[in-house]
Amino acid sequence: MRRRKLFALLVSASCFAACMGCLAATHAQPATVYFASGDGTTQLVGYVFAPLNSGPHPAVVMLHGRAGPYSANINEDCTLVARDVSSPCNASSLSRRHEAWGNYWADHGYLALLPDSFGPRNKAHGFGRFSHGDPDRDDVNERTVRPLDAEGALSYLRSRADVVPDRIFLQGWSNGASTVLNVIYRQASKPSGGFRAAMALYPGCGARALISQDYKAASPVTVFLASDDEEVSPVNCHRVLDTARTSGSPIDIVDYAGATHDFDDPGKKRQSIEANRTARDDVLRRASALFAR
Repeated sequence: MRRRKLFALLVSASCFAACMGCLAATHAQPATVYFASGDGTTQLVGYVFAPLNSGPHPAVVMLHGRAGPYSANINEDCTLVARDVSSPCNASSLSRRHEAWGNYWADHGYLALLPDSFGPRNKAHGFGRFSHGDPDRDDVNERTVRPLDAEGALSYLRSRADVVPDRIFLQGWSNGASTVLNVIYRQASKPSGGFRAAMALYPGCGARALISQDYKAASPVTVFLASDDEEVSPVNCHRVLDTARTSGSPIDIVDYAGATHDFDDPGKKRQSIEANRTARDDVLRRASALFAR
């Protein structure tokens, strides 16, 4: 009997190791790319998560939050500037959330691009919580700087043969989600041909975060808010976005009761809260369908 149990355990361990090998093969390290920001001067670094087949694919630009795209474990050691291969901030040290979302999109047939807005401007370390008033953030702000990075990413993806040029979407978190709203606001006053649709997770919607409190959108935007957000105000977002929606802007808002800021972070701390687990499961269920439609 003991031999049978030992054999079963060995078989299970072998199968588990094989499955992990399959996952590693499926989710290869993202490719590092370089492209110009829409500001015409900054050379950005980005990370591409691609489906296994050759495409062409629809694409998603993912905009990181105020902590930057890299793991918090190495942020203090980041000295990244464009093309600095010696920095610990690179494709192998992305945060678990960004890596998980990049793989999610690749698994659903989308090519995902995560631009780093901070590293090429010598701020790869990111910024701590409640640092919105930090003057060091001014030259990477979400109103006038980061929208140009998103537009540069859009132009770059349109130049790739493996991307469907008129099926490019936008996603962002927190500071990056505010950037998403600003990009879509800028796009509303331009000729058609920008991002097809967007999703914004727990954005800031105050006067320091948005270009205008008189918001408008021409492309569909879905905004995910956490009722117990400790960093930004979902009430402010409802005030601004509900008015825009009433005026005809194609905006949907999903509220998660009891969820906190960063509810989709896969780390134990955030996922120890049941409302965060519920919110994360729901947004993952909705995301690909939002862009597929």
